[in-house]
Amino acid sequence: MADLMEQIKKDILQVLEELNEEVPLSAEHILVIGTSTSEVIGKKIGTSGSEGVSEVLFSAFAQFKERTGVHLAFQCCEHLNRAIVVEKETAKEFRLEEVSVIPVKGAGGSMAAHAYRMMKQAVVVETIAADAGIDIGDTLIGMHLKRVAVPLRSSIRSVGEAHVTLAKTRPKLIGGARAVYKELGTREDCF
Repeated sequence: MADLMEQIKKDILQVLEELNEEVPLSAEHILVIGTSTSEVIGKKIGTSGSEGVSEVLFSAFAQFKERTGVHLAFQCCEHLNRAIVVEKETAKEFRLEEVSVIPVKGAGGSMAAHAYRMMKQAVVVETIAADAGIDIGDTLIGMHLKRVAVPLRSSIRSVGEAHVTLAKTRPKLIGGARAVYKELGTREDCF
């Protein structure tokens, strides 16, 4: 089991590094994380939450946050309508409305419950519009990404037994065929 946990941490750190190479994350950004610890250990989503997997993953995410400054947002399971666990400072900075609930293994999921316990001042918010995301175990994080999400592939296709999908976001392209999407050199270039 120790070998599995070591491999999980190694893999998620590689996934995070590849995501950060594609979209450099900083204190200006939110990273939403959806995780089925059941899927990581090869079980059906929602059936066998693992505190050990949660602990290993949270450690890797905290290490990444310390290095980049990115704000972490952990998605709860469907029993809490996929609410999000964040630090109180994140909720304040991004003007997120708190809701009253405490995620636990059976309602919120092992990863979100662990994050809630480990954060300095955890709060739960109902919605968020994150800049990037990691979905471990097909937990469906799309509802918590900004409007134009772009899927990314990692060289690591799974963490443990769980499928991994990454996402970045970009601003909407609006205006149609005559719109200009690159910044022009001078104002006169517009006329």
